[in-house]
Amino acid sequence: MVITQLPAQRAALAEERRDWWRSAACLEADPELFFPVTARGPGAGEIERAKAVCGACRVRRQCLQYALATHQVHGVWGGTTEDERQLHVRRERERERDQRDRRDPRRPSRAEPGGNGARGRGGRIRSV
Repeated sequence: MVITQLPAQRAALAEERRDWWRSAACLEADPELFFPVTARGPGAGEIERAKAVCGACRVRRQCLQYALATHQVHGVWGGTTEDERQLHVRRERERERDQRDRRDPRRPSRAEPGGNGARGRGGRIRSV
């Protein structure tokens, strides 16, 4: 037996995915808590309090996905700081590059001559 969703059910699920922010725990919190001026001093305490709000949030994952997809560079989103999101993006890019390199072993790595010009004669790094 195949069970399918009715169009109205699919539409409701799609709307729920778009309106995740209506269920966010931060909706009732002070917005400035999530956008500290600095990560040091009093700002460090604000970041910890913001992360505590995120820790109890049921849409934390959707919030983080939104922040990554829209390149949010300021504030705490999905329980992560700007630096943590940048690190996440960097690691994802490295993972994708490693997977791409494994799929095509004939392609020179970035460190090899001809692999994007990172190294030239004698193994010295040169400008691109």
